[in-house]
Order: sequence, then C-alpha cells, then structure tokens
Amino acid sequence: MSTDFIVSDIERLDAASSKVQTAGGPGAKMIWRRWGAGPALVLLHGGAGSWMHWIRNIEALARTRTVWAPDLPGFGDSDAPDGRLDADTLAPYVLDGIKQILGQQRFDLVGFSFGGLVSALIAAERPAGLERLVLISVAGLGLVTQPPQLKSMRGAQNADEREEVFRSNLNALMLFDKARVDDLAIAVQERSAPRDRAKGRTLVLTDIMLGLSAQWPCPVYGVWARQDALYRDQLDSLMRVTDTLGLRERVILDDAGHWVQYECAEEVNDLLVRFLNEPVAQEQGRVTNAE
Repeated sequence: MSTDFIVSDIERLDAASSKVQTAGGPGAKMIWRRWGAGPALVLLHGGAGSWMHWIRNIEALARTRTVWAPDLPGFGDSDAPDGRLDADTLAPYVLDGIKQILGQQRFDLVGFSFGGLVSALIAAERPAGLERLVLISVAGLGLVTQPPQLKSMRGAQNADEREEVFRSNLNALMLFDKARVDDLAIAVQERSAPRDRAKGRTLVLTDIMLGLSAQWPCPVYGVWARQDALYRDQLDSLMRVTDTLGLRERVILDDAGHWVQYECAEEVNDLLVRFLNEPVAQEQGRVTNAE
C-alpha cells in the first residue's frame, strides 16, 4: 500500500469529522473530533499519540455511536497548558471538555494506555452520565518500573532515517508482529509522536489504579495483550493485580502488543461493541476472565 494512499486515508477520516474546541487550560485550546450518530462514546489516546491511535476503530464504532476522539492537552492539535503535564493534571481539562460538549448526555469512556490513566481519573470523579469505562493496555498498576528504551529522532537526517526510527520504536513498544508495522502505523507515529509535549510523565510507573478502582461508579472492563512489552514477562502479576480492580470482565488477547486496538482492530472493535451494549445495572465486582 503506498504512503500517498495512507496519508490520504488519514486525511479522509479527518475530513469526515466535525471539530469542536474546548478549554485545555488557561489560554489553551483542546481539539475534539466527532463522527457518527447515536449514544456518546469518548475515546482517549495514549502517550506520544493523538486521535489517530483510534484510526482502525473509529469507523466501526461510529456505525452505532457518536464517537468523540480528542487530542489530549499537550498532544496533537491541542495546546499544552502551563505546568506539569501528567494524567492527573490533564484529566480535569478533559472532564470539563466532556461536560461542555455533552452536557447532561450519558456517555461511555474508553482509554488506551496513558489515556486509560486519564479515563480512570475521570471515572473516579464520578461524573454524571458516565455509564461504562473500558481500559485498554492501561498501566499504573505498580508493575512497570522502566518502559522500553526508544530511539531518539536526534541525528535522523532524512525521511528514510526518520522512518526507521519510527519503525524501531513501534517494534519496541507498540506492536508485537513486525509485519503489522505497516505504512499506516508509521504515518500515525510520524504525525503524532513529534507533537507530544507532555514529557516526563511518571504516574504510569506508580500503582495509582489500585486506589482509583474503589471510586469507579460504573461497570469497568479491561483489555490487555499477552505480548505487550510492558507485561509480557510478568503476566502472572498482571492477572493478580487486575483481579483486585473489580472489573466486570478482563480480556487478554494473544499475539498482540501494547497498541492492541490497532494490531487486533477487528477483535477489539467487536469487544467494544459487546461491552458497550451490556446493561449497566448488573452486579459489579465480579471478574470474568477471557484469556
């Protein structure tokens, strides 16, 4: 598949969106994109990412949902607010944006990786209207002490060298199957990673999720991948810790890495549709394992 086609495919999906601006901090703007129609669904991307982390999920979900995918403050098209930028400092801006955009509407919240931490913090505030929370490849479980080392763009002199850096970093952290590090994944990385201004994030290295889980007011689902570079050597610990989160269901997907909603897009899309169609009044606190 040619790079030109890939870029135009991203631009096609971008052009199909409606864009809304909310405050992302004093004097800072936060950009939201919207697709589809139906119950509201908010998707929060991961670190070094943007709305494009959901590039292979948006159209499938927008068939039955109004999908909102912002660039978090300090990422993508959104401005960086002053001060320390981490999940706990950004979550209030995202929650304020949800309130501005959705008002009293009910909504579901899905967060990937760093966006999962932001989502968990938002859910702990018990916002009116939140029906379900889905956490994908989330950390903050006290298990990640040192993320994989990634290559720097410094010294990359031309497009081929920059592409090789992006490919190497996708292999090291994001995707398990090297064949899935395709032109689209590289294009997403190339357009997103250089605009990450929220450096020095540290909450991912803590166990913040363990305390937050007691405050979640809604059914919560978790999705991880068996070959996630953050967890592949400590799957038993991942199971033990996530057992304590009170998840309605935990799914572990095989043969996929951290960016599981890209690498196993069809399977994750089907999971999300199922999760988001389950009744919200069922008893919580019981984990169903699908590993």
